[in-house]
Amino acid sequence: MAGKRHRGWRTFLTNKYLKDKEKKFVEYDPEYPVKYAIFITEEEWVAFVAQRRDENFKKVSATNRERASNPTYAYKKGRLGYARLEEKILDETKSDATSLPPHVLWKEARVGKDGTVRDDVQHIYDECETLSQSISTAEDQENRSVLSRALNVPEYPGRVRGKGHGCTPTSLYKNPRRRNPSNQEVMETLQALQAQVLQLQKDNERYRCMEKCSSQLKETSEKASINCQNKFPEGISSCQLYLSSPTYRLVGKGKVHNTSGDLLHHRPLPDGHLKVSVDVVLDKEALLPIPDIVSEKTLLRDAIGSFVAWPLDLIFIDDETPTKPASKDQGILRHNESVASQKEVFAQGSQQLSQKIGSRQKNKRDLPVTSLPKKRAFVPRYQISLETLVDSSDMATAGAIRSLDMEEDIFGYSCTETIGKEDLEHIFRHQELGVGVIHTYIRFLYDNFMRGNDQLSNRFRFVSSSLVNKALICREPDSCREYLVKRFMASSTNNLYLWPYNSGCHWLLLAIDPLKEVVYFLNSIDGEWTNYPDMKQLVDTSIKVFRSQRQARVPRTKSSNITWIKVQCPLQRNGIDCGYFVMRFMREIINMNQIEIPITYFDEYKCAHYTRLQLEQIKEELCQYFIEKRLLSI
Repeated sequence: MAGKRHRGWRTFLTNKYLKDKEKKFVEYDPEYPVKYAIFITEEEWVAFVAQRRDENFKKVSATNRERASNPTYAYKKGRLGYARLEEKILDETKSDATSLPPHVLWKEARVGKDGTVRDDVQHIYDECETLSQSISTAEDQENRSVLSRALNVPEYPGRVRGKGHGCTPTSLYKNPRRRNPSNQEVMETLQALQAQVLQLQKDNERYRCMEKCSSQLKETSEKASINCQNKFPEGISSCQLYLSSPTYRLVGKGKVHNTSGDLLHHRPLPDGHLKVSVDVVLDKEALLPIPDIVSEKTLLRDAIGSFVAWPLDLIFIDDETPTKPASKDQGILRHNESVASQKEVFAQGSQQLSQKIGSRQKNKRDLPVTSLPKKRAFVPRYQISLETLVDSSDMATAGAIRSLDMEEDIFGYSCTETIGKEDLEHIFRHQELGVGVIHTYIRFLYDNFMRGNDQLSNRFRFVSSSLVNKALICREPDSCREYLVKRFMASSTNNLYLWPYNSGCHWLLLAIDPLKEVVYFLNSIDGEWTNYPDMKQLVDTSIKVFRSQRQARVPRTKSSNITWIKVQCPLQRNGIDCGYFVMRFMREIINMNQIEIPITYFDEYKCAHYTRLQLEQIKEELCQYFIEKRLLSI
């Protein structure tokens, strides 16, 4: 109503001061209306006069006057108005309704004093009645009213035709206002959709692989589930692996396991296939004949050190699997060999060690872990010793475990870590590591580097991966934040908190300095911290809560800026080394005894990739620690 009054007042000023008696604009400059000086300044008056004399304004004004003077459907109720007309009709009909449909009110407003209705008005009304029977109320409110549809004219924003001045769709239909999503909400929705698409693609690929494999599975009883083939010698033999598509070629070498009742990932082998362990890859782009449905591997190079199913007609027995390329053209890379193939070099030493340990089972303290003959190649003597102990102890049976006490100083609380045979097998076969192995290595670092060394124990601390990981961050973010804040509050000096973070399928390392509010990000697959938004948000929030609890004063310009630094650390070249890289990162950081980690990593350990020997050294330390702690006994 105020806007309507204001527009009327501006029209009054135009007619009184800018136009003559014939309603034409005067040529001279109109006088300033002194009586309205309290409302209009001289500058505003000059601008008003210039705007009214503008040719574009005159053209629009003339068009609107012409359109208003000859409406298509003239309003016949004078100054009664839609609201009073609606109230009058409801009183006369004594209806219990609180309002009339817009098209009914629109029709009544165009009935003259004689009560006659024009044919075109009646036609619009009839069409509205027809539309009201075919359009649902929800659809009506979602778009336009039936009256607007029948008139087929463009509608002004916020207007409801046939309901009078001031009525809006929100007030009439009680619809909540729609708010445009923010950029952050749009990005979150987009990321969620992308994650769903990737998951669907993986599920579809897994389903297709399972369907393909299941169609080839052999239905047989326990006695009949024998995949032993006559053309191959029974047992384990070295072999060459070929593919026939797109060309017939040699792609790798390994060992064929021709044993009775052998299973692959707890499933019977497909017909016409044998179980093969891949040792050497000659064609990096070669595909597996049957993709691994457990680990979702499709390339042969990703299956190094693991078991796959291979067609019988593409397996050829070889007297010896070479560990060096036969020629430069073959280009067998040493780093592509699995741990299994490397252990062949040490077979003689392993056999001698097993004989010695077997002869000394009665004396458990006299373990010949240092009696191996020296060779030019690296000999994993502690791994061989521990593997022999496992086979000779109750750990050889399924379900057997060992417990390792974790002191309160390590993670901020006392706990017990359990180690099973599967964890040890992962070390021996160089497979992906679980949290139990990572925590055991942390205990090794604490016992061998930090215990008794006040400088190191006061400078470096650890965060438990059992209490803060991907699953718990999504399910219990508050408890994860409380643990981190409590861990940060444990000391008042500068500390570097080493946190091996498991994202569900990958290990990476965070080194957090909460006092300086710096987070060092070490990822062996060259990923960014933005790929882990839940983890980053948890760390940022925990540091801010820690800042608040210690009542630290931070400039406003830096209150929300927590420094994240991506360290250019060595990168892995396969999909299983991440756990071993994280353990070596922690060892090197503690060994350098520096709170600040250079962006280009420590010069003493700077390299593009860790060699197999560097990772074997970490495994040797783990196995030696197991033996020294007497966790296994014969």
